[in-house]
Amino acid sequence: MRVRLAVALMTVLLLLYVFLAGQRAIVLLASGETVGVVMGVALIVLPLLALWAIGRELWFGVRAQRMGERLDAEGGLPDEDLPVRPSGRIEREDGDALFPRYRADVEAHPDDWRARYRLGLAYDAAGDRRRAREAIRTAIRLETAERRAG
Repeated sequence: MRVRLAVALMTVLLLLYVFLAGQRAIVLLASGETVGVVMGVALIVLPLLALWAIGRELWFGVRAQRMGERLDAEGGLPDEDLPVRPSGRIEREDGDALFPRYRADVEAHPDDWRARYRLGLAYDAAGDRRRAREAIRTAIRLETAERRAG
């Protein structure tokens, strides 16, 4: 719940920033001066890129959460009870120990979104965020293809 509130707050702040930057961009564009026009265009383009990026990340989070809930309902989420740090994160060594099993599952079932999703969770437990996101993105693509085909 805390994460959702933080994301909502950051999104509201970004929207406020876009609004304020848009106002400043209009003033600069209306100035008619070359430097002002260039800065005005930049103040329009850069916030739009930020909106696109945050929208993409929010959509990734929503889809990953839905898949996690679906996998949980199917009883397919990992059920290891691993020790955690006071921060709530899994001890890295314990996360690393899980990884080979989930990697082998993906190698045995390369087109199974469930195996990819569990691999993403194992990467996350091992502290490798980049590979975790990559595995979850692959799981999303595979799950989408499965839904469309079936």
